Amino acid sequence: MIYLELFWSFFQIGLLSFGGGLAAMPLIQNQVVDIHGWLSLQQFTDLITISEMTPGPIAINSATFVGMQIVGFGGALVSTFGCILPSCFIVSLLAWLYGKYQDMPVIRGVLGGLRPTVVALILSAGLSILVLSFWGQAGFSWQIASVDWIAAALFAIGLLFLRKFKTNPIIIMIASGIVGGACYLLF
Repeated sequence: MIYLELFWSFFQIGLLSFGGGLAAMPLIQNQVVDIHGWLSLQQFTDLITISEMTPGPIAINSATFVGMQIVGFGGALVSTFGCILPSCFIVSLLAWLYGKYQDMPVIRGVLGGLRPTVVALILSAGLSILVLSFWGQAGFSWQIASVDWIAAALFAIGLLFLRKFKTNPIIIMIASGIVGGACYLLF
């Protein structure tokens, strides 16, 4: 039964997540944390970190990770297959339709309307992760004492190096992991 639940959950995610893996994060969180309780919010945040660091699409990496955590290798296969199956059908259908009707104004309008929605989904996922990183499980608070200042400093420094100095994101992740690990051990 758990295999069917994993397949169906990730099939829904694969079917409804437009705009890439980051846009799918709220859907994955809803299925994995809120509905089924397979992972805690902290474990989900770790899942996102691991999924972004490993090669491949984040939603598929997340499906594989959750399936492996829940029931092992079989769960990883079922979850991953459930996540990619809708995309295979949808992409094949859309490629055929787009090739046939690409010059229609309605098609251009639909695609233009999806862009802001995808941006909103990514922003929502990013803000959820930011709040969890800075304030922990308790959530946002106006109290300055509740802020994780190590995480906030690492975020600000990493953002500075990404935007101003155009540093490779992999270098920033490695450096943040090393500096963060040392800071959390010392403080």
